[in-house]
Amino acid sequence: MIKKDVKTNLLNHSEAKVRLLGEYLKRYLNIICNDGYTKRIKIYDLFCGEGLYENGGEGSPLVTMRQIKHIHFVNVAKTSILPKIDCHFNDIEESKVKKVEQSLKDKSLYYQEFGDLQFSTDDYQVQYENLLAKLPNLKALNQKVFIFIDPYEYKHIKASQIKNLMLNGSSEVLLWLPTQFMYRFASNGTPEALKDFITEIIPNFNEWRPGNVWHFIAELKQGFQNFLGNNYFVDTFTIQKDINTVFCLFFFTSHIKGFEKMLEAKWEIDTEYGKGWDYAGNTPSLFHEQKTNPLEIKLKEFLKANNRFNGELYEFTLRQGFLPKHTNEIFFNWRNEVKLSVKTADGTEVKNKKHTYLGYKYFRDEFQKVTFNLK
Repeated sequence: MIKKDVKTNLLNHSEAKVRLLGEYLKRYLNIICNDGYTKRIKIYDLFCGEGLYENGGEGSPLVTMRQIKHIHFVNVAKTSILPKIDCHFNDIEESKVKKVEQSLKDKSLYYQEFGDLQFSTDDYQVQYENLLAKLPNLKALNQKVFIFIDPYEYKHIKASQIKNLMLNGSSEVLLWLPTQFMYRFASNGTPEALKDFITEIIPNFNEWRPGNVWHFIAELKQGFQNFLGNNYFVDTFTIQKDINTVFCLFFFTSHIKGFEKMLEAKWEIDTEYGKGWDYAGNTPSLFHEQKTNPLEIKLKEFLKANNRFNGELYEFTLRQGFLPKHTNEIFFNWRNEVKLSVKTADGTEVKNKKHTYLGYKYFRDEFQKVTFNLK
């Protein structure tokens, strides 16, 4: 009975997963459609599932097409030049793909003017290799790619594949992993497929003893980051089905602006911690008492090491999983308490305590506009 429910109904944790997908696509598509550079956007859902469930829940294909439909009709009135958005939905089970196709028709979620719509029933490895061959040409044509990978089993995925998909600099990847089951198997009788997956990003796997599933997720995130290198950004969104079951979405990008948009999507869903969805709901605000704020502690350590430029602090904030507005809140309090000075290149103190220049525009154009000094 449980297995049938999982397959035919969109459960709460899956609903949180596709909500994050939708929140991110809303931001991602709005930026890319209006950047004046991108000619076409391509979205690949490599394990698309059936799209519509018996309890009325909508899976990733329908959530994706709703965002495309919305962004199209919002922007088409503003500009005559709107990038086409192509979607490719793949699942090895033909019945699921047919159901997706029918649901999109029934709900009028696709119009030809949006872009191309394709369906396939290939094995993941086939789709991966086909996509990998296309990516260099897509970048040359000023096209952006977003890839959603929601595998039925982790054995389908390798970290090297994620890296290969992002090497050309035009792709972003959102990966769903059943981390609770992976952690359980890693702690007790590790299957070869899981061992191969983990060893690629955590070479000392044989000595690795994560204390709990949260530590397991944190170590996987750091493992991905180490494997990919500092030119890439990695973040997680945890989804807790119940007290003993935790899953996780991993996001990968080489562009800091896309990374910020994903963090905004996370904080839209979990306004207190920005870490993930919890079935029990949110706990008291992270910012109700600055002394207990983990970001404040990390910022103090970062600033104690050296004076920092605004561009450095912008990137540091995002890599901690927070947004510039959170650092701004802390810095405003510090400046009121005369604990922090903000100076321009000529040594002039910035008088307005709300001005910190922590944003992508300054990161891109004026990385060293101001210097922060912790007193």
